[in-house]
Order: sequence, then structure tokens, then C-alpha cells
Amino acid sequence: MNGFRYVIADVFTDAPLEGNQVAVFTDAREIPDDTLQRIAREMNLSETVFVYKPDGDGHARIRIFTPTVEMQFAGHPTLGTAFVLSAPLSLDEIRLETLRGVVPVRLEREDGRIVFGRMEQPLPTIEAYEDDELFDILGVEGAELPVEVYDNGVKHVYICLGSKEEVAGLAPDLRRLGARAPLCFNCFAGEGRSWKTRMFAPSSGVAEDPATGSAAGPLALHLARHGRIAFGDEIEIAQGVEVGRPSKLYARVDGSADEVERVEVGGSAVIVARGELKV
Repeated sequence: MNGFRYVIADVFTDAPLEGNQVAVFTDAREIPDDTLQRIAREMNLSETVFVYKPDGDGHARIRIFTPTVEMQFAGHPTLGTAFVLSAPLSLDEIRLETLRGVVPVRLEREDGRIVFGRMEQPLPTIEAYEDDELFDILGVEGAELPVEVYDNGVKHVYICLGSKEEVAGLAPDLRRLGARAPLCFNCFAGEGRSWKTRMFAPSSGVAEDPATGSAAGPLALHLARHGRIAFGDEIEIAQGVEVGRPSKLYARVDGSADEVERVEVGGSAVIVARGELKV
């Protein structure tokens, strides 16, 4: 049997056992391709990352898997991998090659330790989302903003509810949501720079995600496009409380509704475990 080393990080938190977990296999060159999905299923986290030498001008190439599918891009795995790979280095920025392009992550340190990272995400496409059954599936009466789907490598649907309490009380029909693959459903509420969200993605093997970096950037864009915040405002997003893993994400969008210039998502991460998988 071969042994492959991995690191587990809790992402979008500065405290262990909170945030969203990711397993990072720091050298996946010897892992057979047909074993990657099986390993991700074995790890059974929201995502597992496999790291390779870069193909282009990045520092590393990464492949990201949920327990059931490979992802073009995902937020917390990218940020977590940046923390894991950059810990022994002195980089101010690490560039990670994903299936959606190169994602730069700027790193902030205190006393030599990485404490925060900001990733520049792929710019999403935007479409209206029509589904006559959606509100019934979610158990809500309607949405306060247009329901739209944003695709930055992950297809996220956004449903704005009337209060954070309504978001907290959601009990959607996960079976019916899962039939709408490959969509992820984000229900959110808040005001100003403080927002609460829950993300449901049963079709990808994740009933409810503790922290969704790929959804945070488009959420800021959705709010700016519909006048709830200004372009350039940074919002703070709370997520994960209902699944026992409180998380905090930061997001901002520069530009305008006609021309989005930059989508940025930030947060902290902590390394909590190291191991070796024998297969």
C-alpha cells in the first residue's frame, strides 16, 4: 500500500473545530486519477484538495472534489490550501491554478504566522432563475430580491429572505432540492454590512455547507447589483451556526453593475490535523 500525506484545515474561522473543514493532499502526483473521487468520499468532508506542480505561472495546481463530484472552483478549499502551502514560505501572494483559472490569494501575517487571506475569485455569469416549486421546497412565501443564479465555477442560486431569524428557521426539502443538480441554494438576510446565509447543496453530497467561499463573492455582487450595499463595501457573512460550525466570511466587489472589476473573498483558517492515508 502507498501512503499519501494530507493536512486538515478549518477554514473561515480562527478557532479549531469551527468553520469548514478541508483535507489537502499536498503532493498528489502519485495518486491514480481513478482514486481521487474515492479518497474524497473516504474523507467525507465538504471538499478534498489534491495538489500538483503548476502547469502555468501559478505556484501550484489544485483539483477539488466533494464526496460525489469534482469542482471547477470552490472557495474554502482554495483559501485553506493557500494557508497550508504558504505556511512554511514567505509569500505575500500565492497563485493557485484551478479548472476555472488562476486564483491569487493575498496573505496577511502576524509574528510570521498567516492570520488572514483574500482570494480574487473568477467573475461570475448571471442569469434569472425560474422555478415555480422553489419557495414551496424551501418553505418560504417568497423572496425580497430577484432570484438569480451566479456561476463562477459553482452554480449558486440566491434567495433573499426577510430576516436572519427566517433564515435560521429554514427546513427545506433536501430530496427535492437535490433533484435540481448541480445547483447550490443560498438563503440569506441582513442589512448594511452584516449578513447571514445558509447554503444547501444535497446534489453534491453536502446537505448544508458550514462556509461557502464560492458563494460569498457572488452574494456581495447580488447585493450591490440590487442596491442593498454599495460597490466597494465589504460585507461580513455569518454561516454554519445551524450545523454546529460557526463561520465568518468577508466579501467585496469593485466596479459597477455594468462592469464588475474584481470579486474578493477573505477569511482566516487554522490547521488542525496532519495524517497519512494508506491506499
